[in-house]
Amino acid sequence: MRVMALDTTTRAGSVALAEDDRIVDERIGDETRTHAERLPGELLAIAGAHHLTLADIDLYAVASGPGLFTGLRIGIATIQGLAFVHARRVVAVTALDALAHTAAADALSGTVIASWMDAHRRDVFAALYRVTAGAPFTPERLETIEEPTVGDPAETLERWRTAIGIPPSVFAGDGAVRYAGAIASAHPAARVLPPPLLAGAIGRLAVALASRGTTLDPTGVHPVYVRRPDAELAREEKRGAS
Repeated sequence: MRVMALDTTTRAGSVALAEDDRIVDERIGDETRTHAERLPGELLAIAGAHHLTLADIDLYAVASGPGLFTGLRIGIATIQGLAFVHARRVVAVTALDALAHTAAADALSGTVIASWMDAHRRDVFAALYRVTAGAPFTPERLETIEEPTVGDPAETLERWRTAIGIPPSVFAGDGAVRYAGAIASAHPAARVLPPPLLAGAIGRLAVALASRGTTLDPTGVHPVYVRRPDAELAREEKRGAS
């Protein structure tokens, strides 16, 4: 199965071509240009580099969030359009899941992994997982301890300590790097991993999910914002002021 995967949750994002359980090619996006300017050109470029057209793609995969609101909408709309034109199915994977699966690739069973993405406003998008004995990049590999949330890094760490009581030993993502000091204060022995490219992981997960029948019609893909978009909050504030 040949999969085209796209991540637009960050300014640079990434694209990848995966086949069965391997990444054929993975590329970081050009962060000097907007996603609207770069897509679908970056997808066409990676396909063309391997003498393929988009008609040769069997399945599309996309990061469903959380992340940059505009980037998410553009990325999902691009994948929906291509999948619709070529009558293909889509797999949606959250960026937090992809981060955790990448961190779990070589981890021991029982390892607790925290995915932290920079949500700006001094917040992080966060989710907590436990590694199982399942094969890497399969749904069975991770057990979700806490679903995605958004909040202050120190408050997130305290909530996990008091309500969940499970200390993460690995933190992954740009939010983990940015707030490494808070992590070190709470969990001195924890490892902080820099953010990897995510499109390849999304592509590999898509193959595993598709083999289990977990795919979507293009119209069934929806963004996972975790918090409400700024534009929506601004409209409410304006109505309140008036």
